[in-house]
Amino acid sequence: MPLQIGDPAPDFTLPDQNDASVQLSSLKGKRVVIYFYPKDATPGCTKEACNFRDRWDAFKQHDITVLGISKDNAASHQRFITKQELPFTLLTDVEPCAVATSFESYGLKKFMGKEFMGMMRHTFVVDAEGKLELIYRKVKAESMADQILEDLGLS
Repeated sequence: MPLQIGDPAPDFTLPDQNDASVQLSSLKGKRVVIYFYPKDATPGCTKEACNFRDRWDAFKQHDITVLGISKDNAASHQRFITKQELPFTLLTDVEPCAVATSFESYGLKKFMGKEFMGMMRHTFVVDAEGKLELIYRKVKAESMADQILEDLGLS
């Protein structure tokens, strides 16, 4: 059965861009945006990260934590953060991507006639109690952060 609004968010612990562990359940009491994306420094992923960066003041003002998750390693995340001046945390979910799988955000993809397993561009908002508040399975990379703020009535 697919994840639904109101379900408890699957808990996880993943390493961040500095190899420090981040555990979702340790963020209870705060609203958390978790966005899964395919790869650092690719056009769509850069647009999405920069949209969160450009709206960072609004997220910070409302004490919302933003976590980006891909398969990329800490060094790749550090380069991406530095180059794009990203103020939020990026996490590494190595294959077989257990965390992305628990969020139904890893699976069979098709590109240019080829099929492969990959990270899907999905976004989740977790409320202060640790429950899924919003789920986005069709993401517009360039405006995801705007959409979240609008849907939460914070824009």
